[in-house]
Amino acid sequence: TFYPITEQAQECLKKQFKNIEERLRATEETLKELKRENEALRTITKASRDELESIQAENKAKKVAFSAGLLASGSQQFGPFDTRKTLVYQKIFTNTGNAYDPNTGTFTAPVNGVYFFRFYAHAHPFNQMAVSLHKNNQLQCSVFALKPETNANGSNGVVLSLQKGDEVCTQLWENSWVFDDESSYTSFSGFLLFSL
Repeated sequence: TFYPITEQAQECLKKQFKNIEERLRATEETLKELKRENEALRTITKASRDELESIQAENKAKKVAFSAGLLASGSQQFGPFDTRKTLVYQKIFTNTGNAYDPNTGTFTAPVNGVYFFRFYAHAHPFNQMAVSLHKNNQLQCSVFALKPETNANGSNGVVLSLQKGDEVCTQLWENSWVFDDESSYTSFSGFLLFSL
């Protein structure tokens, strides 16, 4: 059976439907606003995560220090050679940041900064000893002993401003000698003082 709806009931239903439509529109608007806010929060979260990763990488790169002796074991005299030779220090005491390469004897700056380097060289009597520290193949400082009558030791150090990728090494001069054994008389060290 079908009962006719009165005008009053129809008006009441129309008002209820209109009220439901308005509430539905308001809910849709609220949902759209929440979606916009959610997208904005995602963007902020990603930017924050990227910035944190960048800061963590930068802080990790700021931990740079190495120290190495020429020989890992045994004893040996190096030289003389006809040309300058990069000394490859194989006894690693520390290599925080892995900026020193024990295969090539070269330190490569991981970040722009001011670095300190020191090197020692040892020679036996009557052998010329000459070693220089180089930055990107440019001589910076040296030690030298001209055929000493007793054992000779030389040491030098320097503070250098380096750009990321700059290379620092020590080179034995032509017609020169150095000696090393387990005591690490001949060594090379460096560390980052502060980044730029």
